[in-house]
Amino acid sequence: MTKVSMVLNGKSVSADVEDRTLLVGLIRDVRGLTGTHVGCDTSQCGACVVHVNGKAVKSCTMLAAQADGSEVVTLEGVGSANNLHPVQAAFREHHGLQCGFCTPGMIMSAIDMINRHGAGNLDEKTIRHELEGNICRCTGYQNIVKAIKSASDQMAGMAQAAE
Repeated sequence: MTKVSMVLNGKSVSADVEDRTLLVGLIRDVRGLTGTHVGCDTSQCGACVVHVNGKAVKSCTMLAAQADGSEVVTLEGVGSANNLHPVQAAFREHHGLQCGFCTPGMIMSAIDMINRHGAGNLDEKTIRHELEGNICRCTGYQNIVKAIKSASDQMAGMAQAAE
């Protein structure tokens, strides 16, 4: 067993886990945060994307022990029912989901994408390229792309208003 400590969604947590425990297993099975989904077990689908030290990571590809000392943010850490993150609100507004299984990973990937490229700096081609590691079996991506573009533009407007 290995003791793993991290900041998970803003709270310091620790757990004793088997050496082979994946980060997604720690998040879902040990901490009970089921917003992070396991879709393929082969790192192909992106349903398990979380942020580790501010970067999007497929949590099924990382051992929990590798996240020791890190800051990890899951879908549960980016907004709340009363205060949605702009990306969450845009997915709702633009119908960027159907069954919802891929949605947590899509939202976490979208937030990372906006953070890396800068709010307001995304076009459809860039969004589609960036989503290549996330699979949606329902929507055909059109509304997901619209939602991400809308959120990016809205976040740029919010940044300008704050200046």
